[in-house]
Amino acid sequence: MNPVAPLRSSSRTPFLQVVKTAVAVVAAVLLCELLIRGPFPTFAAIAALLVVQPSINQSFVKGLERSAGVLLGVVLATGVHLLLGDAVAVVLLVVVLAILLAWALRLTPTSATQVGISGMLVLTAGVVTPNYSADRILETVVGAVVALAVNAVIVPPVLIEPAHLAVARLARDTAAAFERIAVGLTEGWDAGRWDEALRQARALRQQHGRTEAALTSARDSLTMNPRGGRHRTILERDVAVAEHLRVLVTRVTGMTRAVRDNTAPRPAGRPDGRSDRHRGRPDRRRRPTPRCTGGVSAADAG
Repeated sequence: MNPVAPLRSSSRTPFLQVVKTAVAVVAAVLLCELLIRGPFPTFAAIAALLVVQPSINQSFVKGLERSAGVLLGVVLATGVHLLLGDAVAVVLLVVVLAILLAWALRLTPTSATQVGISGMLVLTAGVVTPNYSADRILETVVGAVVALAVNAVIVPPVLIEPAHLAVARLARDTAAAFERIAVGLTEGWDAGRWDEALRQARALRQQHGRTEAALTSARDSLTMNPRGGRHRTILERDVAVAEHLRVLVTRVTGMTRAVRDNTAPRPAGRPDGRSDRHRGRPDRRRRPTPRCTGGVSAADAG
């Protein structure tokens, strides 16, 4: 029987996403060159690099977070600059205020970082560059929008196949766990083999967790995806199957443990079935209290 097989995962970025990122960066830079006459649009390129994500939904969220962080940082720094100038102490004050503002608004880590970075750059590079604040906001928005459009137009990712494969593997290994119980009862397994069967049954819980993660990724890949319509039926069916498998995994684990405890031969030890590890321990079973007969105590009777 096959042991529980973990899902294969790779940290390597798919080649298609690399291509889309490159296309998004080039398109964002060229578009900013047409809209903004000035130095190289660095922030448009950075936004395009960061916003291209494995799914359209993630790209949208990342672009929104980055744009909101840049806007808040620029507004904060501009307001403080108009009141206090651009001294070193003012820059430090803006950074501290940006951190507090991000905490108060409960911003995501991406937005919180951009608030501080944007505010600091406005007070350092912005004072020597005309229209720096407006250009930074425009470049960031253009880069985010271009990256989102590229990710939506060039073969939007659909992660249905990995999720479907994960559900199929979980169903196969859950069936194998039930089969192990039948084989063990037929062949009369010893305690060691039942312990191994129980270990494999318990490993199904971790496998179910990985399956749920794959289904979540598949659901996320279909959000805002123009190709997602015909795949949603498959995903809904896989989600329902995974929910039934969750119940079966719990049951097969309990059954394996119960069969092991009730059918496996007891370890060699005392005749009453207690193992050697209990030897030397006092017998804590409650002894019956002697009953007095005829008014004579038990001590007098002895």
